[in-house]
Amino acid sequence: MTEIATATRAATAEAVQDAPGSIITLLTDTPELTCNTATFDEGAVGAPPHFHTRATEFFHVTEGRLDVLVGDEVQTLDAGDFIAIPPGVKHAFAPAPGHTASVFVGFTPGMDRFDYYRLLGRVFAGEATVQDIKDSSATYDNHYAESAAWSGRRRSAEP
Repeated sequence: MTEIATATRAATAEAVQDAPGSIITLLTDTPELTCNTATFDEGAVGAPPHFHTRATEFFHVTEGRLDVLVGDEVQTLDAGDFIAIPPGVKHAFAPAPGHTASVFVGFTPGMDRFDYYRLLGRVFAGEATVQDIKDSSATYDNHYAESAAWSGRRRSAEP
């Protein structure tokens, strides 16, 4: 079997704006591994509570601070911190209140997610609907969930 390296150059990487203050840069999307970077301005909403049934999702914070919901607990990660979320575990993420965040995100095995990120970009641009996202849950293994801990995190951070 011949091994083929995957390289994505920064100058040609596709970037998708999926919400105000949020940019996803697509790096690789193979059956073995899906990777992207995400940059969040202060106050960006990030990703709502959800889970995956087939892949582990991992996060390495490269700059700033990132709040991550894991199950029913919110953890704050600083630059250099890493976390891996196994299949079936509810999670969400966004920059910690008052902070920006840059994050390396990956899935193993790969999840063929680039079209999901592009769909998010089309919703942000008004070219698709939230219902289109809901209808894609099975295709992209992205299943939305509720979380009182996550919905209350911004309120609890206020003075």
